[in-house]
Amino acid sequence: MKRYSYAALGVGVATVLAVLTAYGEMKRMIIFDFHADADMSLWEIENDVVMGGRSESRLTLSDKGSALFSGTVSLENNGGFASMQYHFPAVEIAGHTTAHIQLRGDGKRYLLLVEAVENARHYYMAEFDTSGEWETVVIPLHEMVPMWRGDRLDLPSFSAHTLAQVRIMIANQKRESFALAIDSIWLE
Repeated sequence: MKRYSYAALGVGVATVLAVLTAYGEMKRMIIFDFHADADMSLWEIENDVVMGGRSESRLTLSDKGSALFSGTVSLENNGGFASMQYHFPAVEIAGHTTAHIQLRGDGKRYLLLVEAVENARHYYMAEFDTSGEWETVVIPLHEMVPMWRGDRLDLPSFSAHTLAQVRIMIANQKRESFALAIDSIWLE
């Protein structure tokens, strides 16, 4: 996984709408841009309370155009995770090879979970660490592994043909507070 710090590059935090390479303009598919007028009702919070846990989280939108996913993970009652998720009708993503998340973390590890089809019985997962600075986390889609409720499945890695859900989760097997600011999520 590559990580680019906007502060180190001297680039502003605003979402970049095009990326140029030596071969020309790359194709970018915006999954969600948390601008000041973004429709946050498209996202939902799902915490371990669905199975009796006591973790709490919230997702808010700043007037500067970034989302803040924050809360406290609790291990009480066999809990241990908090997540934000965005479901949508399956879209074709063939040709895209990486997921990008422009964020400012808190030095903690998070998970990116995706589903290839609506109402899937499993998802694909990749872990990423945050630095505490604005950065872009880059995750190769083919490295996302199939999972179900935390267990690795004996299936191929993510084929990246279609996408129907994006979820960001914290589940570090310890009680902790967290705060993750997110500017945008896209594929290249």
